[in-house]
Amino acid sequence: MSLIRRSNVFDPFSLDLWDPFDGFPFGSGSGSIFPSFPRGASSETAAVAGARIDWKETPEAHVFKADVPGLKKEEVKVEVEDGNILQISGERNKEQEEKTDQWHRVERSSGKFLRRFRLPDNAKPEQIKASMENGVLTVTVPKEEAKKPDVKSIQISG
Repeated sequence: MSLIRRSNVFDPFSLDLWDPFDGFPFGSGSGSIFPSFPRGASSETAAVAGARIDWKETPEAHVFKADVPGLKKEEVKVEVEDGNILQISGERNKEQEEKTDQWHRVERSSGKFLRRFRLPDNAKPEQIKASMENGVLTVTVPKEEAKKPDVKSIQISG
C-alpha cells in the first residue's frame, strides 16, 4: 500500500468511474449515439462498483473503510490529489487460466478500481494514515479542531 500525494487532478468532481449506461446505444461509451460525452467505465474498470467504501465522521477524524478482499497492501494505492481529493485505487488480477481448466462459474470480479472523495475543509490531508487488516482498508483523515468562538466578558457600566 502506498500513500502518494499529487498536486494535479484531471477531474475533481468525479466520485466514481462507473457508467450505468455503458454498453447501451444511448450511453456514454464508444458505441453511444452521444460519443462526445466522456466515457465512464470500461471493461477493465468494471470492478469499480465492487469497491464498496464507507465514510464516517467522528469528532476527531473522517474514517474511510473499503472492502478489498484478496488484495495485498502493495496492490492498493491511497493518494491525495490537489490537496483535498482522496483517491483509493488498485487492481485485482485475473486468475491464471490453464489450457486444461474447465470453468463452471466465474463470479469474482477482476480489474482496476478507483474511487475519489472530496475531503471537507476541516480535513488534514497531510496527516492521513492508512492500514489494512483482513481485507479491509482503513484510511483515517484527522480533522482540525473546531475553533471555539473567542468570548470576551464586557463590564457593564452604570
